[in-house]
Amino acid sequence: MSTTYHRTGPDHDAHRFRPTHVVPEDGLPTWAGPDASRPSARLDPLLPVRLADTSGDWARIVCANGWSAWVDGRLLVTLPHRPPGTGRPLGTTGDPRPLLDALARSLAAYRELVERLAAGELDLDTFRRRSGELRIGVVIDGPSAWLLDLDDGRWYYCDGTRLQTYAAVEPPSPG
Repeated sequence: MSTTYHRTGPDHDAHRFRPTHVVPEDGLPTWAGPDASRPSARLDPLLPVRLADTSGDWARIVCANGWSAWVDGRLLVTLPHRPPGTGRPLGTTGDPRPLLDALARSLAAYRELVERLAAGELDLDTFRRRSGELRIGVVIDGPSAWLLDLDDGRWYYCDGTRLQTYAAVEPPSPG
């Protein structure tokens, strides 16, 4: 015999449950409140949860069945948002090196500004003003890379040999 939880309200409607995070691969202990002296159950690995509240490093999560508990919020794995659509067809681009060169130049410019700020050569307002136009996005995971080209308004997936459009930064234009 299985037990099904039925709860109502904005935190507990299973039909509207939208996870924001998942539990890490090794599971996660929970507490009844943001207090380490009040332990509760352990969450299963990769369980989808929704972040409902935070208090410092503590996070109150809600499960699909409506059960709520406090966890170490630093350990939750954030789910990515669905990428925005693209007004242009997805496609493959040739050589990834020109985009990698542009990303390297942006990263070098940002690093130089950080170094000058740390050395006291720039104040925070000047740093913010000069870095305000820099845009870069890179995620490298082994042989896979996701590269942001803001000039073209797209994220690209790179397998080392070619770029393939992954998502557009801007929403599609009206048809």
